[in-house]
Amino acid sequence: MRTPSPAAPTAVVGGRLAAVGRFCFRHRRWVLGLWAVVLVVGVLIGGRVFEGSVAGASSASAEADRGGAVVAAADPAKGTVTAVVDGRPVDDPQVRAAVERATAEIAALPGVSSALDAYGTGPAPAALRSADGTASLVTVRMADTASTAQTDAVTQRLAALNGAGGAHVTVGGDLVLQQEVKKQTEKDTRFGELVTLPLTLIVMVLVFGGLAAAALPAIGAVASVGGALLAMFGFSRIMDIDTSVLPIATVLGLGLSIDYALLMVNRFREERGHGADIAAAVERTAATAGRTVAFSGLTVAVALSGLFVFTSPVLGAVAAAGVSVVVIAVAAALTLIPALLGFAGARIKAPAAPVADEGFFSRTVRRVRKRAVLVTLASVALLLAAGAPFLHAEMRSSGAAVLPASSAGRQVAETIDQRFPQASAAPITVVVEGGAPVAQAYADEVVAKLPGVSGVRAVSPVGDAVSTIDVLVPGDPQGGQAKRVVEELRADRGGLTTYVTGGAASVVDFQDELLSRGPWALGLVAAGTLVLLFLMTGSVVMPVKALLMNLLSLGASLGALTLVFQDGWFSGLLGFSPTGGLETFIPVLVFAFAFGLSMDYEVFLLARIRELTLRGHGCVRAVELGVQRSGRIITSAALLMVIVFAGFALGDMLMVKQMGIALAVAVAVDATLVRCLLVPAAMSLFGEFNWWAPAPLRRLHRRFGLSEHVDLPEIGAADVPAPRPVVPAAESGSVPENGSAVVPAPRPVVPAAETGSAVIGSAVVPAPRPADGEAAARDGLVGSAQPA
Repeated sequence: MRTPSPAAPTAVVGGRLAAVGRFCFRHRRWVLGLWAVVLVVGVLIGGRVFEGSVAGASSASAEADRGGAVVAAADPAKGTVTAVVDGRPVDDPQVRAAVERATAEIAALPGVSSALDAYGTGPAPAALRSADGTASLVTVRMADTASTAQTDAVTQRLAALNGAGGAHVTVGGDLVLQQEVKKQTEKDTRFGELVTLPLTLIVMVLVFGGLAAAALPAIGAVASVGGALLAMFGFSRIMDIDTSVLPIATVLGLGLSIDYALLMVNRFREERGHGADIAAAVERTAATAGRTVAFSGLTVAVALSGLFVFTSPVLGAVAAAGVSVVVIAVAAALTLIPALLGFAGARIKAPAAPVADEGFFSRTVRRVRKRAVLVTLASVALLLAAGAPFLHAEMRSSGAAVLPASSAGRQVAETIDQRFPQASAAPITVVVEGGAPVAQAYADEVVAKLPGVSGVRAVSPVGDAVSTIDVLVPGDPQGGQAKRVVEELRADRGGLTTYVTGGAASVVDFQDELLSRGPWALGLVAAGTLVLLFLMTGSVVMPVKALLMNLLSLGASLGALTLVFQDGWFSGLLGFSPTGGLETFIPVLVFAFAFGLSMDYEVFLLARIRELTLRGHGCVRAVELGVQRSGRIITSAALLMVIVFAGFALGDMLMVKQMGIALAVAVAVDATLVRCLLVPAAMSLFGEFNWWAPAPLRRLHRRFGLSEHVDLPEIGAADVPAPRPVVPAAESGSVPENGSAVVPAPRPVVPAAETGSAVIGSAVVPAPRPADGEAAARDGLVGSAQPA
């Protein structure tokens, strides 16, 4: 391993990212202290982030949500707390006495709007008795001004009924469900972090061969999570953040921060292996790997920005939180990691030799190239087959089913649906702006006559000018028949102002938004990605090919999601009960997140291949070397991502499970089948046409293009004497055609005009022509740089 002379001056690397790395290295104590503050503050307010979230944020543009807002404005109730009293006859004297006493006490508590049990007269109490007479309900409506403490007092008093007269009591209701969703989400998020961080640390120890190098990405990930909590806390103060957004943003931040830190540390080790001291290695790492990290973060942010097109508050919140988390992950990689390298750089083991040009990945590429057509067709066919199940995917709003089966709130909801049909939520509810007589006339003339409607419950007045009609539909409450009834009710409103709401209506609203705004979101993401990849590669072929390959891998992920969570494959192993469909917004989030992550690896691989092409290698050899040199780090990064996503999939919240499984499959497929087989095969077929662009676009790229390649000064150049007079080379850092090798001469440093880096004067001396310019570069003969 070549080591620089202690006395040799090191030329300063130009560029803004190099300057950032240099600053953070020199002022590492201040940088570390700042991130420590971010982490501490983020952890301290972490619990408040979950408390301030909203379970089921509504959209002002969706009809179902507008109808819910009309009812909420007319009804002073905040929500309900419901207890199921089971196991003893409803009219058992002891049970009845205990329930009536508890109901009277609860009605007198502050914050309670009304309390009702099964022992009164009229249709309402009768609906609170099960058909077999062995269970009853106690429903408590909380006033709109009720506090969490007042709701907890009611819950505790109902729970105290347990055992009275031998009855078993379970407490639920929509207010309890909301609290359980928040608590379970926070629990799953903490569990995911506790499981994934130790496992990723173990894998990184194996990758780097030492604890010091492995610890840095873990520290960066923890700091990024703290920053992510701060960002989401800020967003929760200016917009409704759905509870489900928090673990999704956390898993993205954790995965990206580990990924980016891994690239930075790996590049630092390479520079140390080439002979750079710690300061120079940090500087050069920031200039090269830092560029890759910044460009990757930009592509992920572009993918997430497509979610801003939708009006759904869940998707908008994910976009805002996701983009901020990406920014934080990039900031941690560009600032915290250089500072940590300043402290631990001496303990990080440098590789004994550069990555060999021959190995498993290069051999795989050659095998693939020999059968490029067969591999391409087989890979595409396999990906299409894997994505085919998504064609029969059903969207649904799972409600209480997102919680584990052990949840009290879910148990109460399922008990009501199964044993108290008159008290269960109707599949469709029509909100009518008008009194009860007007609503009843509409129900008799329009609703009851619709095909597919099995019945209509009695009209319920809500305030003086609002009424609701419960519409009953046989079969799946969110199935095709229920959706058709929703459309028919919206088509014929009987001349009234009505809002069709309920689970089926919410699914219809989301599907309509997806059809109307989805193409715009897809177009925005595709256009942004194509522009970014063109600016990087100068080709119009590579961006289009990358876009199509990413769509294929995304299809495979969505197909696996359908098989597991709709069709029930491996549901027992994963510990959940299939609901018959996918949560409405999950496929959209999977598309945005998985697309961004796929482009992350695409950028990394194409940057290597493009750099090798620019340095004179033919397309075939550039693909071999690019995959060989980047294959190990891409595979390691993908493995860490899969561990992170799988760790979160072990939680109990159904939405978190769906996101975790889908993203784990997407990353695994992309890093193996796509990057190792499909990309090399397709590039072999296209050959030099991979880099084609029309002449006007080539001129545009020469002027505005972004390059992952950075010209770096040679390490320790100033102490190498020139044995012969200087003969200027055609290009700095290149190998002349006459077989001479360029070595530095003791000449003054001349600033580069375009790259901002310093170019050291060179002398040309005769040398045997190397078999491969890449070997010369690694031996220090050529001062070229490789992206991380």
